[in-house]
Amino acid sequence: QVQLVESGGGLVQPGGSLRLSCAASGFTFSSYWMYWVRQAPGKGREWVSTINGGAYLTYYADSVKGRFSISRDNAKNTVYLQMNSLKPEDTAVYYCVRSRDLGMGSPLREDNYWGQGTQVTVSS
Repeated sequence: QVQLVESGGGLVQPGGSLRLSCAASGFTFSSYWMYWVRQAPGKGREWVSTINGGAYLTYYADSVKGRFSISRDNAKNTVYLQMNSLKPEDTAVYYCVRSRDLGMGSPLREDNYWGQGTQVTVSS
């Protein structure tokens, strides 16, 4: 079955960096678009970034553009989110998400496949 396991979250000071990883299994990883979605305390889910299966198309929310970078290693079945210049407003649980079907899909669909999430806290 589809499994997505995030890692790399933690506590970091403003201006710092973290790299999140998501190890995928149970499907042909290179065939699927992957997303990062976050949820801050008391707020709804927010799309962060998208990457296509071949890793040549990437998209970012305006709130993270220029600071975050999404990538993937299809040989390792892993997708990454490099987060630089972190701000307190980046504090959230970050989820790795696979599109339900082949194709770009919609990152916030409930019936996508979701990891368990990893907490990122940006605070001094």
